[in-house]
Amino acid sequence: MGSRFTYSRWDGTQKGFDLDAEGLFGELTDDLLYHGDVNAALRRMMQEGMRDRNADRVQGLRELMEKLRQQRQDTLDQFDLGGVYDEIASELNDIVDEERHAVEQATDAAERSGDERRANTARDAAAERNFRLDMLPNDLAGKVRELSAYDFESGEAQQRFEQLMEKLKQQLTQQMVDKMSGAMQNMSPRDMARMKDMMASLNDLIEQRQAGAHPDDEQQAFEQFMQQFGDFFPENPQNLDELLQQMAQRMAAMQAMMNSMTPEQRAQLQQLSDQLLDDMDLRWQMDQLGRNLQGMFPQEGWGQSYEFQGDEGMGMGQAMQTMQELGDLDQLENLLRNATNPGALAEADMNRVRELMGDDAANSLEKLAQLTKMLEDSGLIQQKEGKLELTPKGLRKIGNNALRDLFSKLAKDKMGQHQMDNLGQGHERTYETKQYEFGDPFNLDLHRTIRNAIRRNGAQTPVQLTPEDFEIERTEHVTRSSTVLMLDLSMSMPMRDNFLPAKKVAMALHSLITSQFPRDYMGLVGFSETAYELTAAQLPEVSWDFAYGTNMHHGFTLARKMLARQTGTKQIIMITDGEPTAHITPRGDVFFNYPPVQETVEATLREVVRCTRDGIRINTFMLDADYGLRSFIEKLSSINRGRAFFTNHENLGDYVLVDFIEHKKQLARGRGNRRAG
Repeated sequence: MGSRFTYSRWDGTQKGFDLDAEGLFGELTDDLLYHGDVNAALRRMMQEGMRDRNADRVQGLRELMEKLRQQRQDTLDQFDLGGVYDEIASELNDIVDEERHAVEQATDAAERSGDERRANTARDAAAERNFRLDMLPNDLAGKVRELSAYDFESGEAQQRFEQLMEKLKQQLTQQMVDKMSGAMQNMSPRDMARMKDMMASLNDLIEQRQAGAHPDDEQQAFEQFMQQFGDFFPENPQNLDELLQQMAQRMAAMQAMMNSMTPEQRAQLQQLSDQLLDDMDLRWQMDQLGRNLQGMFPQEGWGQSYEFQGDEGMGMGQAMQTMQELGDLDQLENLLRNATNPGALAEADMNRVRELMGDDAANSLEKLAQLTKMLEDSGLIQQKEGKLELTPKGLRKIGNNALRDLFSKLAKDKMGQHQMDNLGQGHERTYETKQYEFGDPFNLDLHRTIRNAIRRNGAQTPVQLTPEDFEIERTEHVTRSSTVLMLDLSMSMPMRDNFLPAKKVAMALHSLITSQFPRDYMGLVGFSETAYELTAAQLPEVSWDFAYGTNMHHGFTLARKMLARQTGTKQIIMITDGEPTAHITPRGDVFFNYPPVQETVEATLREVVRCTRDGIRINTFMLDADYGLRSFIEKLSSINRGRAFFTNHENLGDYVLVDFIEHKKQLARGRGNRRAG
């Protein structure tokens, strides 16, 4: 049984696959034609974005980076880093108020007791306590230091203070843990001891690497380390490099928070750490690890700082999380900014991108990362000596795309001489066949089609045909013609936006001749200050010349010599936007002058005479022709009897393709008339 398919009417809701190689290549065609560089074209698509086959927007890197920067700025505009300890400071103030109230109550009770000695003692103690409370420093670290040595009147206030100190110590401890791992919470003294041992072991691993340890020995030591301390690292790094990278990122985020604080805020944090975390060995191991990581990963942005401008305060945990997110945004921006090809984007952690920027951004980045691989897998581009290049299939595809674009425009603007017949007089069988492609005349070669089906399914009846079995008869004009396309590559072409349309016409014409008229000859000549022959393989990479001069004289000379080796009717198709300003002197030198001098005009027209004597017709397509160019082309056409077309970059392709096809039809009609006669 053959495959069965169910079809339904499209109602606007169905969607196909997001991306396909041929659709991508179609979007790249104009860029490839203009610049001739696959790598540059992919980079521009990567920067600008595109639309997939469902017309959904795939954001480019510029758009993604703008969104990323806006997200970072929104965070900075929302939060205030100075409020990291606001909650603790507020609770300290409540404790002080409770202590003052207790002092006042104790004094009142002593005075009501009737014991004057007790009352005096209570008043002296109250005065001393109130004085110390009045003299408490404004900064958090100073308040903690003074209250730690304060003799509380209130047992409840003292208990609250001790609980608050435990909470603060836990936050500071967690700050150190956040440098190391995201797994440990509410660390006990035993956990702190293990963390100290872990850092000492890790510093030993780093020293062994710096001493030149063998990779196998290093991996074995790393695995032993993870067996003992793996609970500190929930990301489950697979080697020492991954572990150190993760730790460097956390420590850099904490350093960024320190850098973002005011000097006063940093001093307070340092004083709090000194007061509450007095394990000197732990501090030494931490500082040693920090120095090691900073030397190994200088690119992590240890000097980064952020200017928070918002009003919303953050606790220590939220501040650390925010710093980690800002650091990840910075790293992602750095990756996007420095990506030179789509494959480099695959290094991004797409899950993290999704967390930071949402599904749309992550989906766009995933699609951009697939561009190169998709085109390589389709056989349109290939890696060659570290550089992406078009394959022969890609070269043909560019020409077909250019031809399709121009013919689709003709179909929309069909009028007058633009009307074309797919088949007519002059088309004869070549007794060659080709696989049927959509749009081909359905001149089915039944013998070959059935043979293809039998080869596929075997000799069984009934014979089952599929579209892949169809072969059609190839038809072409019997009369052979030889054409040289002369393409102006002078600086004026891109300056006037004429280069891309002209090059697209060249690719389209080459595709038309090679596919529909394979027995015809087509040569290519580029000309500016001098002229030179081009091959079809070179055409996609051809760019304009950074030289002044329009040397038609040299171009006609080369074209005439190329056509001398060919048979059939001969013609030169010249596309230009300027009059001749350069020629080759009898000594072989290049002479250039603007505006054109009579010597250059005469040398060019002498070459036109030689072409005319050799039976070569010159048809000229003038872009944005001024008076000087019109005057020269009128002289050329008077000598050669070729045709001249005054056009612009919007309709150049219409004129060239229609004229070429009409030329083929005239040749066929002439042959038919000769037969009838």
